Amino acid sequence: MPDSMSEQLQQDMECEGLLECFHGLKQLDRDVFQALVGTDEPLTVDEVAEAVDRERSTAYRAVQRLLQAGFIQKEQVNYDQGGYYHVYKPTDPEQIADDMQRMLNDWYAKMGQLIQEFETKYDRTEVAAESVES
Repeated sequence: MPDSMSEQLQQDMECEGLLECFHGLKQLDRDVFQALVGTDEPLTVDEVAEAVDRERSTAYRAVQRLLQAGFIQKEQVNYDQGGYYHVYKPTDPEQIADDMQRMLNDWYAKMGQLIQEFETKYDRTEVAAESVES
């Protein structure tokens, strides 16, 4: 992944790259997300692990990162005789897109504020006036 914003703007990017760009998710996380999107039924962690050909614990960590980022949802399924297990399914793409848009708007506002602070701090007329006053 490029380090600077100008490098990011120059490279071709896929929409799946937003997972990495916005949330720092890894390739495995993208693979797990794709596995969940590619099925009609929610999957258990064991099924996810099999789909991405990884150990259960590795798949579980990816599932946790996706849950934390809001890209997937966890549901509890109860056994008739007692007990339960969890299954995972993708969050509605519209909700994910809305969340990313909000995050982008917040980031844009923050960057605008930092640019204004930069301009104020390094304005030559103010710097010159301060040195004359000293």
